[in-house]
Amino acid sequence: MEKELFRRPQYQGHFMNTNTIQENDLLVVIIYTCAAFLLMATVLVLFYHFSRKKIVQHELEKRDLQISHQKDLLKATIITQEEERKRIAQDLHDDISSKLNIVSLNTHLLTASGLSENELAEITGHIIELTGKALENSRRIAHDLLPPVLEKFGLHAAIEELCHEFKSARQAEIHFMNKLPPFNMAEEETHLQVFRILQELLNNSFRHGKATTIHIVLDEVDGKRLCAYTDNGKGFDPSEMKNKKGLGMKNIESRIAILNGNLTFDSAVNRGVQVTFTF
Repeated sequence: MEKELFRRPQYQGHFMNTNTIQENDLLVVIIYTCAAFLLMATVLVLFYHFSRKKIVQHELEKRDLQISHQKDLLKATIITQEEERKRIAQDLHDDISSKLNIVSLNTHLLTASGLSENELAEITGHIIELTGKALENSRRIAHDLLPPVLEKFGLHAAIEELCHEFKSARQAEIHFMNKLPPFNMAEEETHLQVFRILQELLNNSFRHGKATTIHIVLDEVDGKRLCAYTDNGKGFDPSEMKNKKGLGMKNIESRIAILNGNLTFDSAVNRGVQVTFTF
């Protein structure tokens, strides 16, 4: 009996020590768990921070590229306008002003005394001839600024006339097909931009591509109007085009931006050019 009494405290102390150890182990597990969660939270916060920073940096770089591209397009538009003004001024000076000056001189000759009938007839004929050429050149300049057919009859008729002019001047085959319904005459600005784009493409095909056959198709796909343009010219390497964009190409891109459209080029050396743009 006495032995049992002396042994009970030992068992009781052992039980208490076991509970303390278990509590300590549980406390350690809780501490480590909290530390692990805290570490994971820190890692997630840092990951989000750097990922967000990288995304923002990428967006800023993308915006800088867009701004730079817009500046290039604006510069190209301004240069194109200045070149057009210079060309018009040159045409006015060479084709009209010079002829009108000669007409003015010949008119003063008519006031001279002692002119024979043959001299009068010659001077008068010269004045009529020069006046006719000046009128013809003035019509051509006005046509270049804004084709009357485009304003009166719309895009379809204007493109047909444009193709006819290039076909006659270049002795080339140009096939035009319109699959779109009649154009709304109120979309004059859209018609003008599409017309100028095709005018620039035709110039490039003949001047640089040395093309002999061209196909132009106006169609509608998935609710969007598009123009498909192909030629059989020399073509080019698309990788070089990204680094070397001439004034004509930038002019086309600026007009596509005005139309809120998309532009795609597909070409290879000696395989012609395929251009598609929406409007």
